[in-house]
Amino acid sequence: MARSRDYQEGLLASLQDPREASEYLNAALEEGDLELFLVALRNVADAHGGMSRLAKSTHLNRESLYRTLSEKGNPRVGTLAALLRAMDMRLTVLPLEVPGG
Repeated sequence: MARSRDYQEGLLASLQDPREASEYLNAALEEGDLELFLVALRNVADAHGGMSRLAKSTHLNRESLYRTLSEKGNPRVGTLAALLRAMDMRLTVLPLEVPGG
């Protein structure tokens, strides 16, 4: 059990860095599984002070954030953008392939 806790603590510590967190979230998005992305987003949220802190900084309801980021959650773009902004990140759209690359 200690190994799992150590891993989670190390993960949350690394996800406090917005660059690390964005790479982590992008890797989850690339898998194409919304549930996996929501788990990753919950981990990043925990690393940034948890739902209570994010609810205050985004002016969103804490219970609503928990539901939004649950396994069956379906976050709205505005909610997702607000959460990411509160964690020093933003949404970006990129082409699948860069021409000439």
